[in-house]
Amino acid sequence: MKKIRNFSIIAHIDHGKSTLSDRLIQATHIVADRDFKDQILDSMDIERERGITIKSNTVCLPYQSADGQAYILNLIDTPGHVDFSYEVSRALASCEGALLLIDASQGVEAQTLANLLLAMEHNLEIIPVINKIDLPSADIERVKEQIHEDLGLDPDKAILVSAKEGTGIPELMDAIVAKLPPPKGAADAPLQALIFDSHYDAYRGTIVHFRIFEGRIKAGDRIRFMSNNFTYKVEEVGLFQIERKPQKELAAGEVGYLIAGIKTVSDTRSGDTITLDERPCAGPLPGFREAKPVVFASVYPVAADEYEDLSVALEKLKLNDASLIYEKDTSAALGFGFRCGFLGLLHLEVVQERLEREYDQSIILTVPSVRYKLILNDDTEMFIDNPALYPDPTTIKDALEPYIRASIIVPDRYMGAVMKLCLDRRGINKNYQYLTSNRLEMIFELPLSEVIYDFYDRLKSVTQGYGSFDYEITDYRLGKLVKLDILINGERVDALSQLVHEERAYSRARVACDKLSEEIPRQQFKIAIQGAVGGKIISRSTVNAFRKDVTAKCYGGDITRKRKLLEKQKKGKKRMKMVGKVMLPQSAFLAVLKTDSD
Repeated sequence: MKKIRNFSIIAHIDHGKSTLSDRLIQATHIVADRDFKDQILDSMDIERERGITIKSNTVCLPYQSADGQAYILNLIDTPGHVDFSYEVSRALASCEGALLLIDASQGVEAQTLANLLLAMEHNLEIIPVINKIDLPSADIERVKEQIHEDLGLDPDKAILVSAKEGTGIPELMDAIVAKLPPPKGAADAPLQALIFDSHYDAYRGTIVHFRIFEGRIKAGDRIRFMSNNFTYKVEEVGLFQIERKPQKELAAGEVGYLIAGIKTVSDTRSGDTITLDERPCAGPLPGFREAKPVVFASVYPVAADEYEDLSVALEKLKLNDASLIYEKDTSAALGFGFRCGFLGLLHLEVVQERLEREYDQSIILTVPSVRYKLILNDDTEMFIDNPALYPDPTTIKDALEPYIRASIIVPDRYMGAVMKLCLDRRGINKNYQYLTSNRLEMIFELPLSEVIYDFYDRLKSVTQGYGSFDYEITDYRLGKLVKLDILINGERVDALSQLVHEERAYSRARVACDKLSEEIPRQQFKIAIQGAVGGKIISRSTVNAFRKDVTAKCYGGDITRKRKLLEKQKKGKKRMKMVGKVMLPQSAFLAVLKTDSD
């Protein structure tokens, strides 16, 4: 155990975490140069394209130090986005130390700070690492100053590296061995192991990623998951070295995988404790909680006959993504579909792209919503995330909406623009403080419903890309909630309904009507597009009809002849409108998703 080091790399998005992982893997030669590819731990195309880690990975690195000692370095990779903060916390709970990666040109950002606090909660030994020192814009002295002032760490212990060029990697590996503590635990105690991730293999079932704190495990053992009391017989245990390497047994302090014929990923919950069925440990490891979705949207197939294919695709995706939840849903406009819950907007985008790419599905997504809490007149409470289930407004006593505590770090020249953006979104400015002479952290309390649309994109544009954003959900607060319906030719389109704050109803309705009028093709009759709250119409756009020039044959004569022909045409259009159906194209639903109320 004295020769094992379990550590994680934590960083803000795009500070070079995946590139540094690549260099560490190359330095230990576990992958032949001809098999090596950039971002080797990022297996999904979407991760490579966006430069973010979505699914965390683990790799066991054999390392020989300068004095000839052989060490095992277990790198437990973590996702790099705020949506997956629970997964990050479970991965950190499996480590004794962390490398805090900071971009030499960008400096300390919001998630750098958030991840550091998360690591400190787990009492991890932290090594600051300044990356991208090869960039012309690198300002190492300023970053060291930020490490001292913002993070309270010793800047002299910071290790300078360029993950792209491989500079400073040997020094970093020596520091991991020298500064990070070895794991504690007794190999002969009852088994106590923490699940920090899992993924699905089509041939072997669920593969559980875990860290052993006490005891040992081998093939043939009967294990039990403590959160749901499911028992399984272990078929194989081993280490991750990019490929899976089976071992006879794993003991306290080690990080590896187990295969036990587990059918679905949702049976293995991140943060759960594994123990032996016949010799259980005293209690589960702390920190386990169910992953709760915060953003909800309905998914429908573009063609009604593709419903079965979409159902199969979601089942397969659920095998790889335990945090996705879904249930059957139906809409008068779009037919049969599914109501899905996501950890956040990035998670929603990832699921949408994976359905389209990996499973070749053409889908329509409805407007994302959050979960509201309603208190009815008889004091019963109900949670609602689907506008279709919104009860009669006269039966509602109070409506409460979820709030977040947002931490935004920006250069001070953008303070006014960020303040305006947050106050326009019904934000409450709680605090702001200067982190350095020209960077400040602004704390806002914001309704989650105002953030899930386009807040992050707007923040990036008003701060020219320098703003960084991190949030946590705090509580429910009183709000004025209304249901906004969109009517096409007097018919309510349930898939376009939204639950919005009363203040936002008019602007959302206006933008939705304008966008729809651009997307809906013209017919032989006028199409009225209206936004309504209850029985009150609050906005309207009209798609004009195609018009035939019926007066062309009148050359001369009295005006009444022309008027007679126009009246006849008008009656025909009216009759056509009564029987005519307006088909909404897919682009119309997507246009409403991109509403920008500013």
